[in-house]
Amino acid sequence: MKEHDIYADISSIKNMMERSTRFISLSGLSGVMAGIYALVGAGLGYKLLYLNTDYSEYTSYRTYNKYLSVEILAIAVGVLILSITTGLILTIRKARRRGQTVWNPSSRAMLVSGGLPLLTGGAFGLILLQQGHYGVIASICLIFYGLAVAAASQHTFSDVKWLGVCEIVLGLMAAAMPGYGLVFWALGFGVLHIIYGAVMHFKYDRENNA
Repeated sequence: MKEHDIYADISSIKNMMERSTRFISLSGLSGVMAGIYALVGAGLGYKLLYLNTDYSEYTSYRTYNKYLSVEILAIAVGVLILSITTGLILTIRKARRRGQTVWNPSSRAMLVSGGLPLLTGGAFGLILLQQGHYGVIASICLIFYGLAVAAASQHTFSDVKWLGVCEIVLGLMAAAMPGYGLVFWALGFGVLHIIYGAVMHFKYDRENNA
């Protein structure tokens, strides 16, 4: 057997093992779209906080009223729903092109690993919102989201781990500067997702379509 054939066989075995243990149908474009949605949401949040005269007296994060917090929460939920829906559609489409199913042991393991820190962070954020601790909510969202992504990365592309690490770092920075939570929120959920999605698309999606 030629050396080239040996390397080809090893590569095939490696790909088969990766397919069986990791969920590799994540779409890079879904990350780009999630980032765009987040930037639009951040822009709407900025308009509410600083450009809406009805809330001109609430520009400090310490003095948000309950009505403004509900509107900000509605924007965040809207961004989340759009991101999840787009992610599911693009991921399902990618999986079908590769002859795979989205709901498999790897995807279930990924959801279980990432779901616990994500749900914990969401519940913690809602508690802080209800108690009026608005200044640290952005940092909590970023930190727990980063932990969820890092935990889920063991069941998908290893590159995803670095997105989680960057989200955690931004979350800690947001905690140190609570008055700039919206800025860090836009950087973490917007800019980072666009960069991550573009890298994943050109590294994996285009490679698989070639």
